[in-house]
Amino acid sequence: MKKIAFITSGGDAPGMNAAIRSIVKTCLFHNCEPYGFYNGFQGMVENEFRRFNYKDVNNIIFQGGTILSSSRSDDFRTFEGREKAYNNLKAIGIEGLIVIGGDGSFKGASVFSDEFNIPVVGVPGTIDNDIFGTDYSIGFDTALNTVVENVDKLRDTANSHHRMFFVEVMGRHSGYIALHAAIASGAEMVLIPEREVELEAFANSLCRMNKGERGSIFIVAEGDELGGVEELTNKLAPYLKAFDVRTTVLGHIQRGGRPSAFDRILATRLGSASVESLINKENKLMVGFSNNTLSKVKLEDAVGRKHKIAREDMEILEKLLTLSY
Repeated sequence: MKKIAFITSGGDAPGMNAAIRSIVKTCLFHNCEPYGFYNGFQGMVENEFRRFNYKDVNNIIFQGGTILSSSRSDDFRTFEGREKAYNNLKAIGIEGLIVIGGDGSFKGASVFSDEFNIPVVGVPGTIDNDIFGTDYSIGFDTALNTVVENVDKLRDTANSHHRMFFVEVMGRHSGYIALHAAIASGAEMVLIPEREVELEAFANSLCRMNKGERGSIFIVAEGDELGGVEELTNKLAPYLKAFDVRTTVLGHIQRGGRPSAFDRILATRLGSASVESLINKENKLMVGFSNNTLSKVKLEDAVGRKHKIAREDMEILEKLLTLSY
């Protein structure tokens, strides 16, 4: 394989630039030409690319976001758009494609590979950590540390004024950030999409835990069935009249910032493995990291299955709850 294209797609995640750096350097090590396309699949449709060299990835390993930019492409959802993208790749002799992103990006890559018989390898890059086939996705560790750092600061105010703080974190369909942030920050409780909670029982638990005598932190994944923090606290208002309640939505600060050392190393290993998978004529797979070693899973499994919350993580949080005060 002499020419490999790569894109970042979907939501940005800290560590994507480290993956780009690794892909470029591994390609050059194997005498393969690396071509980066800008703005995800849309850049393939519009033929926005450049051939990368060593100088292009100098000093990017510590940068957040993605130097390739990212977008969601309506054009690529159509056969005509994908055909245009393929013709653009074919015109410069691209023989394989690496897609850094989440399951939505992998769906598009899988269809593209089937339609035009081009080898594709996925690299999991999403702060949600919800992709099957890998214990960790690029960006999760950094986002988690960002959340914990901010929750620690909120804890100071919560304790000083004996307030209840409901903190909303990202996770529309996955509670990984919320659950792990709750464990790491010592939160009193967590609400996640994977676990159903009855409103009145939850409200009674809050009152029993707090009694207005101490500060409390409750982490809420944005996709929880009871709603985000604004909707949730409105529903809880009749039960919490005696408490000083505050809400905070951390929002997109969770996506930003310099990647952690863990994310840099993870991205470097996965980026290199993706290039060598294509060189070894492998196709329609995702490189991941499971049980402390590199792993590979079929792209259709990465798309069709979900990375489930570990039961032991839920159990450890329940054991550490303050049941009364």
